[in-house]
Amino acid sequence: MRISVADLAAGAADLPLLAPDGSVRDPLVTVDLAPADPATAARAARRARACDRILVGLGTGDPGLVRALDLTLGAGGRETVDDPAARPDALHDAAARNPHASLILRDVLRTTEGMAAGAALDVESYAYSTLLGGPEFARWLSARGPRPLPPDTGEPVLVTRDAGHLSITLNRPERRNAFGRQLRDALVDALTVAAADDEITRVTLRGAGPAFCSGGDLAEFGSAPDLATAHLVRTRGGAGRLVHRLADRVEARLHGPCVGAGIELPAFAGRITAHPDTTFRLPEVSMGLIPGAGGTVSIPRRIGRWRTLYMALTGTPVPAATALNWNLIDAVQP
Repeated sequence: MRISVADLAAGAADLPLLAPDGSVRDPLVTVDLAPADPATAARAARRARACDRILVGLGTGDPGLVRALDLTLGAGGRETVDDPAARPDALHDAAARNPHASLILRDVLRTTEGMAAGAALDVESYAYSTLLGGPEFARWLSARGPRPLPPDTGEPVLVTRDAGHLSITLNRPERRNAFGRQLRDALVDALTVAAADDEITRVTLRGAGPAFCSGGDLAEFGSAPDLATAHLVRTRGGAGRLVHRLADRVEARLHGPCVGAGIELPAFAGRITAHPDTTFRLPEVSMGLIPGAGGTVSIPRRIGRWRTLYMALTGTPVPAATALNWNLIDAVQP
């Protein structure tokens, strides 16, 4: 569905979201941001803030309206994506394939904007657990098929200390440091040491092998004993809260493909440097999920909810130069 600013102001995007059978109708609407008078733009912004659908602006428009939308394709500030390869039909197709994940992600990003990090992480996890029980993730799991759980390894994380400097290296290069149970628990143990010792003034986080972290270990997806336990493990047993707590002491040094948790966790760090070959990608919506390692909290605080939604809906790899321009990272260096 494509509408004008005047249509949006008149309520064209407010038709019932759900069909009688409960299926989602038109999860994403594009809005042509042709010039509109200030009163119409203000009414459209009010409608946008209350709308149940994902609203994607096209072009340049009233700043207040652009902020009220979920994303705008065009030149401008952090509410926009100025990329010739960004296509509205790709966003529409992604939302149509996984409407539950797309809409819930949009709602989480809006709800947690400005919320304290701990509470925002809980909201993310509640939504993630909801989607774990949904049909879109079940479809993805069925298409993936059964996989054996990854074998344990002796040292999933390497930790060294030199006076007040703690160096932490993700050490499953054979799995591109996929963020599985064993690596997660070892990383949490290392971060807990730093959190308990005020004499540790600097923490450096790296990854061994060809990638810093390729995201959650797909072999473990769907293996949680139940959704409530999964929520507590993600939040109280996860690394996001600790990296956030230690942010002013943590520098993350990234390289290679950083997927899912591979950027969600580092985005909490006070400083991120990336090798020029680094790319960043959020693939979870295509799996019927949303970022679940803290990415709906950490990434918007760096680049805004609008570009976060773009990354997650499209799953498009973002190169290091763009990430630097967006402030997703702080420096590019070999």
